[in-house]
Amino acid sequence: MARKRKRKSRRRQEGRKILELVPQYNIESGDDKPVTAARKHISSQSIVPPALLVVRRNEHTTDRYFWAEKGLFGAQYVEENHFLFPSLQSFELPEGDKKKTVAAVHSR
Repeated sequence: MARKRKRKSRRRQEGRKILELVPQYNIESGDDKPVTAARKHISSQSIVPPALLVVRRNEHTTDRYFWAEKGLFGAQYVEENHFLFPSLQSFELPEGDKKKTVAAVHSR
């Protein structure tokens, strides 16, 4: 039986492209939970927003977090709702890379 292909959200694809332009930090979670390890790393390194933190839980699993002025968010949420984050406005993609439906959202 053939599997149905999952539809890719244009808005999420655009958000993923924008997050690729943000500074990225790779860390290990150690004994802490991934979000705790991310928060400790942010405070110890004095990381300024925006930043993407990739926390390695074990050899197979990583968690991604976005550090913004408003706090720490899951990267998938930010990909889908990147227009809600003012710090990502400076990383906007050129108009040629955007689809018409997504460009209409930013024309406020």
